[in-house]
Amino acid sequence: MSARFVMGEEPPSDEDGSLGRTSRNSWNTIKPSPKRGTPYATSLTLAFALTAIMTAGVLVSVLAVVWEGQFMAYARQNMQSIADSAAASISEAYQRTGKLDEAAASSGAATSSLSPDIVVQVSDVDGNVLYDDTWVRRGLESDEDPAPTPVPTEQEDLVSAQIVNRAGETVGTVKLWAIGSETLLTSSDASFRSNSYGAIATAAAIAAILACVIGYFVSRSMAKPIQRITSTAKQIRNGDLTARTGVSGADEIGQLGETFDDMASTIERDIKLEHRLTGDVAHELRTPLMAMQATVEAMQDGVLPADDEHFEVVASEVRRLSRLIDAMLKLSRLENGSTEFNSERTDIVYLVRGLVSSQHQLFHERGLHLRFVDETPHGELYADVDPDLLREAIVNLMSNAMRYTNAGGWVKVSLRQDRSDVLISVQDTGIGIAKEDIPQTFARFWRSDVSRERESGGLGVGLAITKEIVDRHNGTILVESELGKGTTFTLRIPQRRPRKSQER
Repeated sequence: MSARFVMGEEPPSDEDGSLGRTSRNSWNTIKPSPKRGTPYATSLTLAFALTAIMTAGVLVSVLAVVWEGQFMAYARQNMQSIADSAAASISEAYQRTGKLDEAAASSGAATSSLSPDIVVQVSDVDGNVLYDDTWVRRGLESDEDPAPTPVPTEQEDLVSAQIVNRAGETVGTVKLWAIGSETLLTSSDASFRSNSYGAIATAAAIAAILACVIGYFVSRSMAKPIQRITSTAKQIRNGDLTARTGVSGADEIGQLGETFDDMASTIERDIKLEHRLTGDVAHELRTPLMAMQATVEAMQDGVLPADDEHFEVVASEVRRLSRLIDAMLKLSRLENGSTEFNSERTDIVYLVRGLVSSQHQLFHERGLHLRFVDETPHGELYADVDPDLLREAIVNLMSNAMRYTNAGGWVKVSLRQDRSDVLISVQDTGIGIAKEDIPQTFARFWRSDVSRERESGGLGVGLAITKEIVDRHNGTILVESELGKGTTFTLRIPQRRPRKSQER
């Protein structure tokens, strides 16, 4: 089943059936059984097989053009060597007897014994055939007048050699060709050629089969993690946020699986935080509203007098609600980048010392000890910062330390330089934060279970605002904490702000 959600009015139909201009949006869920195409493993296997077949085809084509020509040239050269050898034998016989007759011509008969497919024919300068080895094969008698074997008409189908005397004059010709072949190929040569092509075809077939087998196993190994990622994505899309691929490795697919799992973990955490945020916002807003409602209803019912004291209760809750809304607006503006960043070259030592001095009396009234430690070598440290935003970030950390530190405890604000960075630390001896809760410290409205058990009076967005301020300064925040022993927040702010960041 697929769900469909449509926002907007139905488009009116004109008289001609055309639709008017409307505002329509739609959203569809993923189909449980989407249309399936060719599996990735099958496509990759076919690609391997096609590559092997194309390679074999190219090889055969090259052999057909190059190797075939070379083989035919070799066969012709071989036949020419035989003809030259026969012509030399007959020339020697002619030089002994002084005439070219059947006896002299028959001295080339040894050539016929090389292959039964070779025809040797000897003729004089007048073209009279003196010897034809087919006469011997046909068993003709010497007194018969046999007909010579027809000579091929194409010069490419035969080879010839000249019979010469001592003076180098041509007295006859030896001609050779192959029986039953339009080329100079004997049956053994033709068999070798056909067997060679058969071997090539067999090798191509084996290569294609091996390519298919290798492609099948390789594609399965490659497709398996992709299928796991797809299956996990469907599980997450259907609401199972705990699903993970478990795919890892140094290659691209392994990195994809690890990145996907990290993304899934982030999504799961963000959705949980979103749910928790909804509840926290409702709780933070409900508390002052319920206090105001109870006070107002009590005054309406005559249970409480409508005097200044009870009006002040309502007014204090209104102010608390207003502070919460202002803090949320400030956080939203920081996140959206709409808050103007006024970078100035500022002495951080002077800024932090002034804050600690102004907050000292407030900490003293709470029974806490506040201390400033300057660890800079010269008593001054300049950086490109927005003084107002940085003051707010430090005050948020100091206020957080004050709320979660018991009377008699210590809060130390220290300042030092690390290379080109300014480090501002706020350390307390308060209740601390559990290890598993530290990553959620800067989430809006988040409080650890321990801090929820005590009345802190905070709005729950101070640390979130602090993080956004530090991000605007291109800095980072380090949190170190131990339950029951205290927490240390360290701001790391670059002394020099990049020009692009200043212009932003």
